[in-house]
Amino acid sequence: MIKPHGSDTLNPLFVQDDKARAELIKEAEGLPSIVVCSAAAANAVMLGGGYFNPLTGYMNRADALSVAEKMETTGGLFFPVPILNVVEDASSITGAKRIALRDPNVDGNPVLAVMDVEAIETFTDDEMKMMTQQIFRTDDMEHPGVKAFNSVGKTAISGPIQVLNFSYFAEDFPETFRTAYQIREEMAKLGWEKVVAFQTRNPMHLAHEELCRMAYKAVKADGILVHMLLGKLKEGDIPADVRDACIRVMAEKYFEPNTVLITGYGFDMLYAGPKEAVLHALFRQNAGCTHLIVGRDHAGVGDYYGPFDAQKIFDEEVPKGALLIEIFKADHTAWSKKLNKVVMMRDVPDHTKDDFILLSGTKVRAMLSEGIAPPKEFSRPEVAEILINYYRGLKEKPKIKLHKHSGG
Repeated sequence: MIKPHGSDTLNPLFVQDDKARAELIKEAEGLPSIVVCSAAAANAVMLGGGYFNPLTGYMNRADALSVAEKMETTGGLFFPVPILNVVEDASSITGAKRIALRDPNVDGNPVLAVMDVEAIETFTDDEMKMMTQQIFRTDDMEHPGVKAFNSVGKTAISGPIQVLNFSYFAEDFPETFRTAYQIREEMAKLGWEKVVAFQTRNPMHLAHEELCRMAYKAVKADGILVHMLLGKLKEGDIPADVRDACIRVMAEKYFEPNTVLITGYGFDMLYAGPKEAVLHALFRQNAGCTHLIVGRDHAGVGDYYGPFDAQKIFDEEVPKGALLIEIFKADHTAWSKKLNKVVMMRDVPDHTKDDFILLSGTKVRAMLSEGIAPPKEFSRPEVAEILINYYRGLKEKPKIKLHKHSGG
C-alpha cells in the first residue's frame, strides 16, 4: 500500500490508548479552555484521523504564510493549505502553556483535544488578504470559503495537539465516518493495493458512478474508495445524511460486490478549487489510495475557477515527487444518445451537445422539488426517490431548523 505523506508510517493524533485518553480527559477539565471555530474543530478531527499526516498540530504564523504562498512549510514540508486554529479573542488563555480545545458543533462544547501552546500570533490584514488570495484565488466575500475563512478571527494558536474524540462525525455517521488509519486497515483486509478514490460532496448520479468504473478499469485498481465529505457545506447543498443514503443504495445495487468502500471524513468544505484538490490528493494518499479522480470544477463553486484548473495545478504548481498519489484526470461525463451509455466527452469528438443528455444542477433540483425523477440515463431511480423525499420534506417544513450538528 502507498506510503503516507511525509513519513514511513501514519501518525494519527487521536489518543488510542483508553487509559491515556481517560487521563487526558480528566486533565482537560482543569485546563484553561477555548471554544474553537468549526473549521479548527474539523482540522482537529482530520489531524486525529491521520489525514493531515505528518503534521503534529496547528501551524504557526510563519508556516501558514509560507504554505499559503509556496505550498510548503518553513521547514520544507509540502502542504497545500494552512492548517490553523484561528480565534477572534485568545485573552482567556493568555500565558497558558497547555489548554483544552472545546467543540463548537456539539451541545455543551465538550473537550475535543488538548493542546500545547507554542505561540499565539495575530495575522495582519494584509497577511489575511494574501492567504485568502492564495488559497481561494479570490478575495470576494460572496465566495463561501472566503467568507468562512475571514469571519472567525485573525489570531492563530499554534502547537501540537492530542485528539480525544471525533466530534459529531463518529456518532452521527457510525457506518460511514472513517479515519485514514481505519481505511488503511479495511483496505488491507480486502487485499487492496491499488485503490482509486472518488471525492464527493453531492449525491452520486449515473455519470459519477460510471466515472468511478472508468477510472477503476483504466488504472486496473483493486477497489474504489467513495469518500464523502461529512462536515459543513454552503446553504442549499444536500445534507450529509441524505447524500449518504443515496450513495449507499447506488453502491449496494449497482456496483460489483467487494469493489467499493463507502466512507466519509469529518471536514468543512473550503470550496477552494485547485488548492482543495491538492489537499484532497494529500489526505487520500494518507488513507492509502494510489489514485484520485479529479474531474471538471473539482471542489469549485460558482464561476471562480476554470473547468480544469484543479487538474492543471498538479502539472503547473505541485512539485514533482511532492505527492506519491497519482491523479486520474476526468472530463465531463454524460449519457450518449448515440452510444446508449455514459461516456467522457473528450472520448467522443464526433458528438455534438445534442448527442448528450445534459441537465444542469438547477434543472435537476427543480425536477426533484416537483417530485419528478430525472431520466434513468441521468440518475438511478432509487437515488432519485431519496432526493424527491428530501425536497418534499423541505417544502412541507420550510422553516425547519436543522440540528446543530447534523453534518449538513
